[in-house]
Parts: sequence; C-alpha cells; structure tokens
Amino acid sequence: MTLSEASPPIPSDELTPEQLERGRLLFARAVTFEAAAANVDSMPEPGLSEVAFAGRSNVGKSSLVNALVGHKAMANVSATPGRTQQIVFFDLGGRMRLVDLPGYGYARAPKHAVAQWTKLIEDYLRGRVALRRALILIDARHGLKDSDRAALDLLDGAAVPTQIVLTKADKAGVTELGEIIETISAELRKHPAAMPQIVATSALKGTGIPELRARLATLAI
Repeated sequence: MTLSEASPPIPSDELTPEQLERGRLLFARAVTFEAAAANVDSMPEPGLSEVAFAGRSNVGKSSLVNALVGHKAMANVSATPGRTQQIVFFDLGGRMRLVDLPGYGYARAPKHAVAQWTKLIEDYLRGRVALRRALILIDARHGLKDSDRAALDLLDGAAVPTQIVLTKADKAGVTELGEIIETISAELRKHPAAMPQIVATSALKGTGIPELRARLATLAI
C-alpha cells in the first residue's frame, strides 16, 4: 500500500470494535529506533507514513508514545524538560514511523539551543513529504499556550493535518476537562489544518490510548 492508499481519517467520534482492534494490532507490532536527527540532512529517507508528536517541554510526549506502543522504555522519559534536542524516528513494524519532536517553549534552555531546535522542528513540519499527521500535545490542566498557537499557525501554513491530544487527563477534574475541551474546540475552528476531534489521554491510566491508536491506524501503509 502506498501513502496515498492509506485509509481516510475516521470521520466521527464513533469508533467501532473493528477500528479499535486494528489500532491495537498495529501498535502491538515491534517498534525499533531508526534515527536521531539534529538537522534535515541526517533524517531518514521519506518512505513510511509519519506521525509527529509535538508539544511544550514536559507535556508528556515520551510517556504517550510509550503508552501507545506498550513499551515503557522505548522513548526516553526525562524529568528534565528540554533535554531532547533531536528529532527521533521510530519504525513501527514497517507500517508507520513515529516521530518524537523536541519539546518547545522551555525558557531555561540556552537561547542558541532553543533557536536551533525550534528551526529544526519548523524545517521538519514545513518540508517533510512523508508527514501525514502532526499531534499537538496539550497538558489537560493548562490548555493552549502561545507556543501551541504558534505551532498550529505553522501547521496551517504547511497544510499538515493536525490533531490535538490532551495529556495527563487523569490530573484534571471532569468539569475542568470538559471546559478545556470546549475552549480548545472553539479555537480550532480558526485553524484550517486542525481536525475537530480532540483526544483526551492519560499515559498513566491508559485513558484514550485505544482510541488514539485507532485514529492513527488509518494512516498506516
């Protein structure tokens, strides 16, 4: 199957048992480290569909990737925000690449380092032909920040389908979570590249993980 032959996105919030099972089977495949790129030239050749995970530093990107693949040590979980400064590529059973982007918005990092990895992220998001979807991860307790809005603007300009994924949903109350989702949904209407569905997840509790797997499975080749 080629990139253009991958299944279309699930059009509604309803997921069938078959779709959930397809997602489970995809993410049960062996996942292997492929490359860590500090610049565009060191990125692997485009081929498999790529799903990129982006978000502010310490938003829980690595924890979410680990939860999706069921492998606690696959993506490095660091207690120090801003530690990852390269784009890391993982091969998911020859069907898809998972791409862990450096966290953005970490003020304590040296300015030259921030500028370097910010440019790296922008170059990847603007020019990567294999990129099928970008996931913007948002802490469920805090909602969108200006750095997230800048990322959404960038993805609009690059015409990259974008999905908001809330992390740490177990740490937000039910009412708080509903209000955050409503507020973000209203903002997403201003962004043509943003998909309307918002997936609330908890890497700790497993909330939303099967649903996110099912949505991403539509992109596998």
